[in-house]
Amino acid sequence: MADSPAAPDSDKRAGTPAQNFAWSNMFVHPDDDPRSDGGFDDERTILVEYLRDQRLTLELKCADLDAEALARRAVPPSALSLLGLVRHLAEVERGWFRRTMAGQDAPRIYRSEADPDADFDGAVADPAVVDEAWRTWRAEVEFAERFVAEAPDLGVKGRQRGGAEISLRELLVHMIEEYARHNGHADLLRELIDGRVGQ
Repeated sequence: MADSPAAPDSDKRAGTPAQNFAWSNMFVHPDDDPRSDGGFDDERTILVEYLRDQRLTLELKCADLDAEALARRAVPPSALSLLGLVRHLAEVERGWFRRTMAGQDAPRIYRSEADPDADFDGAVADPAVVDEAWRTWRAEVEFAERFVAEAPDLGVKGRQRGGAEISLRELLVHMIEEYARHNGHADLLRELIDGRVGQ
């Protein structure tokens, strides 16, 4: 019986980094991972810490990349890039925590009626754009964390555009879902950039 043929080199896409599932090719060794190992008891801590871990995952996926790599749209024809995800999630944080929960008149940062995809379209390979995106994202995360810490309970209600109410409890679950979805995108984007995988 003949051996199964190995996949020919021509099956590999030109310019795509080789997969290498080893600790040396992952983001951090488990002993150095800044994210939690779970084990939380109360509801608020569970939600807050799982969201914190998702935010840290986004930062890990973007670590050690220059502006060109962060802005690379690695899955044509999609406009997704790691930098676009940072900008988009800054916009998401701002919308939910400042406008919906805190009731602030906080204008959109990037998006507009004329350009609803500006968070992704404006994610260009410019170090100044990268620096601004991280500053903005961190400021919005800081506001959100402070709002949650100061909320008397998870039943606090915010009002969405259109008038529907949402509890802080539901919003935290939604934010975990939002980050988890986009961190899945970030997994693929990063692997296409330099082959780093997982976590």
